[in-house]
Amino acid sequence: MAARIQRLFLTIGVVLAFSAQAQQQSIGDIIQPDIQREDIHEANIDSEDFELGLYTGIIAIEDFSSDTVVGARLAYHISEDIFTELTYGQATAGQTSYEILSGGAPFLTEEERKFRYYDLSLGYNFNGEVFLSQDMVFNSATYFVLGAGSTKFAGDEHFTLQFGAGYRLLLTDYMALHFDVRDRMFNSEILGEEKATHNIEYTFSATFFF
Repeated sequence: MAARIQRLFLTIGVVLAFSAQAQQQSIGDIIQPDIQREDIHEANIDSEDFELGLYTGIIAIEDFSSDTVVGARLAYHISEDIFTELTYGQATAGQTSYEILSGGAPFLTEEERKFRYYDLSLGYNFNGEVFLSQDMVFNSATYFVLGAGSTKFAGDEHFTLQFGAGYRLLLTDYMALHFDVRDRMFNSEILGEEKATHNIEYTFSATFFF
């Protein structure tokens, strides 16, 4: 009797073992994924810190008429947000309203009307993005600058403070467009009493990173 019971349990155990093995194989065949691995290539992000370019625009020289200004800019990006910038520009001052109305002798010679400046500024970026379409996105930045330098005008050199704001649109990883507004301030006594003059400048520039 005992032998029959042992054979019965042995038979049941063998059947359950085969059944479990078959079930595992069946489940494995059903859920076995067919994964094709793809190679992932990270985008090469440029790490150039210097930015060089030319600009042109209009400068309104106080007490004189507005004129075209041209110049060059060299920036060094200390970090993603902070940069320094060296600029050099020149323009030619027009006549004062008194010269135009009176028709008298000009205040300045042609050489003295040359308006040349250079300055060093510290800037701060507020970075953003521009979505022109669903598939076309450009990096951008609104920035503010504050700096000092020198302006040669009317036969003299003037210590100059300048501040302003700009907008940069990064077209590629090495080329950008800039739109700037700056005020260049220095003391002048060309027309008599010394006063602080504000010379507002509007410029457009293209720059390249290297």
